[in-house]
Amino acid sequence: MSAQKIIGDWKNKLFKPVYWLEGEENYYIDLLMNYAEHKILLESEASFNLTVFYGKDANWSDVVNACMRYPMFAEKQVVLLKEAQQMKDLDRLDNYIERPLASTIFVVSYKEKTLDKRTKLYKTIKKDGEVFTSEKVRDYKLAEWVTDYLKSQDFTMTSRAIGLLTEHLGNDLNRIVNELEKLTLNLGQRKSITEDDIEKYVGVSKEYNVFELQDALGKKDLPKAIRIIQYFESNPKAAPIQMVLPALYGFFSKLYIVCGMADKSEAAVRPLFFNNSFAAKDAVAAIKKYSYEGVERSLLLLHEYNLKSVGVNSPGLPDASLMKEMVVKMMG
Repeated sequence: MSAQKIIGDWKNKLFKPVYWLEGEENYYIDLLMNYAEHKILLESEASFNLTVFYGKDANWSDVVNACMRYPMFAEKQVVLLKEAQQMKDLDRLDNYIERPLASTIFVVSYKEKTLDKRTKLYKTIKKDGEVFTSEKVRDYKLAEWVTDYLKSQDFTMTSRAIGLLTEHLGNDLNRIVNELEKLTLNLGQRKSITEDDIEKYVGVSKEYNVFELQDALGKKDLPKAIRIIQYFESNPKAAPIQMVLPALYGFFSKLYIVCGMADKSEAAVRPLFFNNSFAAKDAVAAIKKYSYEGVERSLLLLHEYNLKSVGVNSPGLPDASLMKEMVVKMMG
């Protein structure tokens, strides 16, 4: 069941006695916990019927006793156990979960982990409750996720702007949503987000970023690549080497796949780049610049300089110097 489906059920007053929210992606867990804390009960009901525990400080018996209470002046009470992964004797909740009180809605957040499906606790929750597993959005699906999120808010964003945002923030959905909310608040009546907005409100340069460095490498434009790296050197937080190298490795890995394809036309290559015609066109052009040997050499250099960036076989050069050295060798 999705987070949206669970919230839809809650809006319709359809409740299960226990909700176990687990997994690596905090965004959906936080979304559900926030709704449970602030929206299930009316404000007048919450003062008597909302109890919140934090796993690090909670005692299992106190949690069970709270769950066993009956609601006051309301049909339901809500008991929240946040950060349950930090709680001692968590499995002692099993006896209550096996026979939960129908008038209690018990919601547990269990972040960064998942329960072992073989355990009695997991099987007990699944019997009458709901286990929601929040998974990380894969990098290749981030653009689609951002597009869908903005569509639900009646906004759009250019593909280039999405790329700048997600490359800067990674797949941390909480950070992405916070920045999107900030962006939409600053648009006024406008409904479309551009690269200029990303530069102005998020602080990501539309000229000096990983995408532009990738473009410079693909075209073997050494002066442009050096200018971008010099910008990174002056603005260390803009694109640390630990973010730059994986992005470039992803690009050259796709070029390596294209090298092995019998059909290297833009149409054939496009699915590899999520049907982005511009990216496919750039990839085909880059193959002509590098050839199979050049792409393979670039991948080996990226691996070598990734090791150097963490001190392996390195004389201790600054990150910018390592990147300059690397791009010169790649383009040579």
